[in-house]
Amino acid sequence: MISDSIGLPQIVALLVLCQRGAEELYSARNTRALIAAGAEEAGRSYYPVVATTHLAWIASLFFLIPASAPVSSILAAAYILLQGIRYWVIASLGRFWTHRIFTLKDAPIAQSGPYRYFRHPNYAVTIAETFLLPAVFGALALGIIMCAVWTAVLAYKIELEDKALFARRALSEQSLEQHRPLA
Repeated sequence: MISDSIGLPQIVALLVLCQRGAEELYSARNTRALIAAGAEEAGRSYYPVVATTHLAWIASLFFLIPASAPVSSILAAAYILLQGIRYWVIASLGRFWTHRIFTLKDAPIAQSGPYRYFRHPNYAVTIAETFLLPAVFGALALGIIMCAVWTAVLAYKIELEDKALFARRALSEQSLEQHRPLA
């Protein structure tokens, strides 16, 4: 009986849950340090929406994908590669990486790693993986639906984050302009 309801999709969902749990511990540690340093939080009331959406995605993987679903090795490899990019983002932000939105008045704006190319690489990875992991198991409709939900949730979170970082970003860009060599 249990072997009919637990398969690779369910195991992967549990592994993702453990991965995100470990990330939450890292985020919580960084959050405590940022608060101690005087950081201010933006969009605090919105964080439960983000957390719930994330848990709903993982639960949908566990409960809505059949245990016997076929696996695309190519898409699985792409998902694993995406996790490398995810940890490149986390490493680039270092002690400033959290699941919530904090701003520390004199902290620099991230401009290294993937932040050289994208303003919000973490959210791009989140949207891509939200579609890609269900697609690994042939659940394209689930991937599209959850990707649409995540896109709406993250669009608002990006708006909150950009608003919170506006003043610091303007100062950072002004500083870059002053230090550019004359051509």
